[in-house]
Amino acid sequence: MTTMKLIKSISILTLSLLLMHPLSAQLKTGTTYNTAVGVRGLGTSGLTIKHFTGANKALEGIVGFYPNAFSATLLVERYAPAFSEPGLNWYYGIGGHIATQSDVIRNDGLYRRETSEVGLGIDGIFGIEYKIQEVPIAMSLDFKPFFEVATDGDAFIALDPGLGIKVTF
Repeated sequence: MTTMKLIKSISILTLSLLLMHPLSAQLKTGTTYNTAVGVRGLGTSGLTIKHFTGANKALEGIVGFYPNAFSATLLVERYAPAFSEPGLNWYYGIGGHIATQSDVIRNDGLYRRETSEVGLGIDGIFGIEYKIQEVPIAMSLDFKPFFEVATDGDAFIALDPGLGIKVTF
């Protein structure tokens, strides 16, 4: 499958999920918090904040840190109950990110060249979250596939798995 066909397929799938609003609006998520702050690891690793704007809708921001790089992601997410278990919810959504990266390239100590790129991307997200009922903690496992184009002309596609833990309030 070519890159453009893959991007088109991911875009159509994500838009289809977001258009399922009438179905998801009728479902009560069981989410018992308004805002959560925590960390996300594995792929894009960094700090995350999530705020619910409705019974089944949330905005999530992720500030990612890497060696010599930084990213900022904003996602719009929808929630639906999973397996009739209180506190367990599926979520999916779409968003975008901006990333910067700086590298120092050395060649046998003869010269040093510094490079710097900026990348813009579109992100999807789908995963599952469990809010522990007895304590203000939520844990999540998700995939945040993205497509990014950088100022140096490179393009990237990644599945970007994530494991998160957040304090809820």
